[in-house]
Amino acid sequence: MRALAPLLTALCLAAPAAAFADCGADFPGFLRELKAEALKKGHSNEAINRFLANARQDPKVLTADRKQGVFQMDFTSFSKRLISDARTQKGRALAKQHGSTFARAEQQYGVPRGVLLAFWAFETDYGSYQGDFNTLNALLTLAHDCRRPTLFRPQIFAALELFEKGDFDPVKTTGAWAGEIGMVQMLPRDILENGVDGDGDGHISLKTSPADALLSGAKMLQSLGWKAGQPWLQEVDVPASMDWSLSGTGKPRKASDWAKMGVKARSGALPNLPANLILPQGHKGPAFLAYPNFDVYFEWNQSFTYVLTAAEFANRLMGAPAFRPKSPEAGLSGDQMKQLQFKLARRGHDVGKVDGILGSGTRAAVQAEQKRLGLPADGWPTSALLGKL
Repeated sequence: MRALAPLLTALCLAAPAAAFADCGADFPGFLRELKAEALKKGHSNEAINRFLANARQDPKVLTADRKQGVFQMDFTSFSKRLISDARTQKGRALAKQHGSTFARAEQQYGVPRGVLLAFWAFETDYGSYQGDFNTLNALLTLAHDCRRPTLFRPQIFAALELFEKGDFDPVKTTGAWAGEIGMVQMLPRDILENGVDGDGDGHISLKTSPADALLSGAKMLQSLGWKAGQPWLQEVDVPASMDWSLSGTGKPRKASDWAKMGVKARSGALPNLPANLILPQGHKGPAFLAYPNFDVYFEWNQSFTYVLTAAEFANRLMGAPAFRPKSPEAGLSGDQMKQLQFKLARRGHDVGKVDGILGSGTRAAVQAEQKRLGLPADGWPTSALLGKL
């Protein structure tokens, strides 16, 4: 979900600084421009003044923005860190405790409890830590900063509308450094558009009401394209004779076509849906078929490893066995990844920023070079590939 994870806002494309002339200007002038725009949008002067009465910049927000972490761990290591026995057991207990809410989420929005529980667990550890940044000041700081004003400025006006409805306190509302609020971490505009008063108290309280948070998250997923009754991720066995260049995101084939190539489900049957063959650690590691619902996860967070781990945890909470890590080839260190990206870029591949992160551009470039060099084209960078380049 756009709103469910700080990483998503961290990874969004930077908006041009020229989008708003007042970004980066003196902060009082920036606030004056905001007030003028709010008046044009029909908000009262009295409401605007109360909303912005304690507005200030928060340098800690910019520090967090500049130091945002992106997952460099491999999928197996990362999933072991996030999917603990304690977290799994607590998730199953909460599934029973809030059974009626989860049943309603599935009935009304088509989203299974395992999916929502995984979001709840990874975002805030089931609500135990929701962030302590003042939300309004975080949004103001990021909108004033010229890196992504088009992303954050609209959130300020959405927060103003929530304030007018009695669902946002500019002084007391806190959350993540990038402005997300509540147990499943939603941005103000997403709360405005998809918030659900699940407990019927007349307010949308994502920080304190599990019913509000979970049903809002479910509605958000539905709005992003989640299809009821369809799977999202399935572990599979793949024959050694597979053409590994067919693997990767953006290369869907019917599950029946994968079956003809020898791909078999570890448990259950392959559904009649298009799917991508995902090899997060190459052809010697775990293998999955990712169905259309898996793509919705990337509207929540753009980190491949994070998304895959969340989808796997959702399966686990729905009763599936843990995936088999198998014996993948060792990956590259951060410095080695930067060397590899530099070499790939020199060969004309678009890998984006040379940052040591195995993103989609780097995976595609790795796969292309593996195929050219006669290596298994599975998109997993190894020291053998680095040496050959």
